[in-house]
Amino acid sequence: MDSRLDMFEDVNTSPSLEGDMSIPGKRTTTTTAQHGVPEYNTLDEPIRETVLRDMRAVGIKFYHVLYPKEKSSLLRDWDLWGPLVLCTFMATILQGSSSADSMSDNGPEFAQVFVIVWIGAAIVTLNSKLLGGNISFFQSVCVLGYCLTPVALALIICRVILLSTQTHFLFFLRFVTTTIGFVWATYASFIFLGQSQPPHRKPLAVYPIFLFFFIISWLVLSHN
Repeated sequence: MDSRLDMFEDVNTSPSLEGDMSIPGKRTTTTTAQHGVPEYNTLDEPIRETVLRDMRAVGIKFYHVLYPKEKSSLLRDWDLWGPLVLCTFMATILQGSSSADSMSDNGPEFAQVFVIVWIGAAIVTLNSKLLGGNISFFQSVCVLGYCLTPVALALIICRVILLSTQTHFLFFLRFVTTTIGFVWATYASFIFLGQSQPPHRKPLAVYPIFLFFFIISWLVLSHN
């Protein structure tokens, strides 16, 4: 009987379960990130600060695409907000008119552009993974989506050019603008994704990227 009482006493005197419960992935306000950028507690900060901080992060990613020098920026803190905005913008601009008076407008529908961008990015990412790339699925989709920025800028310029009466020179100007956007996008994506591929398989990884941006650039040029 004494041994049983001792056993219950040991159970009742076990260490307390009180303490701080750590939340995986929670950011603190007192630490500093690895690259010198202070981290924030998104659970306590106001919604306005969270939105502004995320918008600044998206803007920084756009800058790194336009000036592709720092290779790990898009891979380290990936998100899909920028790709979603770019894809929605391009699909809205490229979609054909639904009016009966515009029979000559053979532009793609909104859903078609949306599917081409996201399915194409998924196929390129799957090819990268099959070739042995050391990058996650969403990191690759993030990079491909943000690298649509030069093509989107080319689309805006082409739309402005179309406001004038079209001539052979203006078509050539649209062609050059779209080509620059295509080359820029392909180069930027290779800068960010090239290091994640085995050296002897980089050409196999670059070809689908080339084809992906070529198709989207062709939509920009042919449906304007």
